[in-house]
Amino acid sequence: LGFDHALGNNLEIIDDTLTGRIAGEIVDAQSKARTFRQLTDEHRGFEGLAVAIGDGANDLPMLAEADVSIAYHAKPKVRAQAMHAVDHCGLDAVLNLFG
Repeated sequence: LGFDHALGNNLEIIDDTLTGRIAGEIVDAQSKARTFRQLTDEHRGFEGLAVAIGDGANDLPMLAEADVSIAYHAKPKVRAQAMHAVDHCGLDAVLNLFG
């Protein structure tokens, strides 16, 4: 799909086994919004839109920062606040929003 950046929690693996714990810092709503702002600030002046895709309430601050916000198989609260929603297709359906 040509993503420039993705952010998420890293699952801890010990001896090739998932432990059920998060490795490193937990990616929360504030860290998502902060990272999104940093990335959009770095790319100001380039042609294009800053697009954020989320599914839960912890994505709302990040979605509010975006030029285009997309709720992906999201909770109703997120769908209500996003500009667009993808409910029944794969992530590649997002490409249809951009022609």
